[in-house]
Amino acid sequence: MASDDISLLADALSKTHVEDGELSYKGLGLKLDSGESVEELVREIEQYQGLRALRLEGNTLGVEAAQAIAKALESKDLLQRCYWSDMFTGRLRSEIPTALRSLGNALMSAGTRLTELDLSDNAFGPDGIKGIDQLLKSPSCHTLRELRLNNCGMGIGGGKILAEALMECHRQSAALRAPLRLRVFVAGRNRLENEGAGALAKAFQLMGSLEEIHMPQNGINYAGVIALASAVRQNPELQILNFNDNTFTKRGTLAMAKALRHLRNVQVINFGDCLVRSEGAIALAAVLREGLPILKELNLSYGEITEAAALVVAQAVTDKPHMEKLDLNGNCLGEEGCEALREVMENMDKADMLGSLSDDEGEPDDEDGDDDSENDDDDDASDEYNEENEYGEIVKENGIRREDSPAKPQSHTEITTFLSCPSAEKLLQLKEMQINPEEQVDASDPDKAADVLLKIGSLYSDDPDTKRAVLEAFDAVLKKLLSGSALQSYCFLSALLVMMGLLKGEGKVKKVSLIPGQLLCLEHAVQQEYFPRHHISLLYVFLSRNGDALKSCSSASERLSSAVEKRCHKH
Repeated sequence: MASDDISLLADALSKTHVEDGELSYKGLGLKLDSGESVEELVREIEQYQGLRALRLEGNTLGVEAAQAIAKALESKDLLQRCYWSDMFTGRLRSEIPTALRSLGNALMSAGTRLTELDLSDNAFGPDGIKGIDQLLKSPSCHTLRELRLNNCGMGIGGGKILAEALMECHRQSAALRAPLRLRVFVAGRNRLENEGAGALAKAFQLMGSLEEIHMPQNGINYAGVIALASAVRQNPELQILNFNDNTFTKRGTLAMAKALRHLRNVQVINFGDCLVRSEGAIALAAVLREGLPILKELNLSYGEITEAAALVVAQAVTDKPHMEKLDLNGNCLGEEGCEALREVMENMDKADMLGSLSDDEGEPDDEDGDDDSENDDDDDASDEYNEENEYGEIVKENGIRREDSPAKPQSHTEITTFLSCPSAEKLLQLKEMQINPEEQVDASDPDKAADVLLKIGSLYSDDPDTKRAVLEAFDAVLKKLLSGSALQSYCFLSALLVMMGLLKGEGKVKKVSLIPGQLLCLEHAVQQEYFPRHHISLLYVFLSRNGDALKSCSSASERLSSAVEKRCHKH
């Protein structure tokens, strides 16, 4: 090693600091290639008694240098925290696993009990994970509390290797009656995609101890999000969820919303740039109304959320005493929508909570032909997680599925016949037979439930017997659909709004050609006690913002809007 280099190294090492059991070489920019290049560093490690934390981030280690440092660590059994991010800049990818394996073997040999391991910003790919998988499985990691692997290029393969290592660590530690209780997991920018995310979800579910999950920018779409949602539900101590810049769409958001209903400790949710969209935002608003009691921050930026849905979210945070920040920037509100949102927040005395809206995308196009293209991300997604089984359970709470219905076979046949071709005569016949249409309403399928309701409403007429039968059936169906959880009822109302043309939906659900009778049935329903105030508020927002969608039934639309407004402002 040249004398000038030795002088530079000595000067750099003189700037290291030692405190509270920590030896730090952070950010010195040292290029450490050979054993000779780290002699001073090794000497300091060897001479430091009670070493508990070692910072090597911001330097670059070759294989020989790593082996020399590893040798020094073999006697450091008290070491708990390894901050080793950005440690291989300029190194061949083939070198990194060897260097990591040397360091890991030293930790295992020393009998360390790690609590933190940070290897972020090391672009080592799947092979790098292979370099630490034995360490992760070993007793040295049975005590691990924080694992940071941000921006490591793990890919699907690395994600699977990591997941298996964590599960093996948990199995071995659980056998010793001291199971792995990882609290913080960070793995953003790793191209994990659905398969990698799904594998890690199994590990998360097994551990059940996570308090923070950070997995932004991983190319995960709804199938992987559904798998992660199942794991989220099994980690009751979760405080921070960061899935920024993945692709939730409606299906993933509904799955995550259902999982969030069961969590009481969440403080930060970052679903920004996740294509949550309006229906997903409404589902999250439902969860805000019935759960998440100590939430502080909610990021739904860049999610293609429209004005009315954003207002529903804003109203839902009213009763959150700990809320500090609501980020709805980069959505599709338009100038008037942004102003309306600011006004709502000001009226609730929460103007300071709302972040900037400077990057708003403006109001979306109203062309109906866009609906199918919006679902392309979902159609291309992997079916590995069996969307029908997973998604079919998302909004099922208190509803009755058709196959579980207690209705008699005759009732099933009669109602099916009625729904296939509804008429006033058939509805009156059902009433005479004491068969109730709501018996066969599938409350776990909001789209079909909304379709049934509108079919019943389409039979409305001024004939007294028909009118009475239609309103009774309409009330019975709607009462059932609004009596479940807020999430279930909000999902149903979203589907109804889509069919009525008041909300742009996602997927293949199309709006129907409304007739006045359907709106008159709704006018009647919103005046009934079974129709909760917060549901009235939701309808009011959409009717007041998108009322033009009902102009084909202008008179009935005005009556409905008037009834909703009166009920909404009634004290």
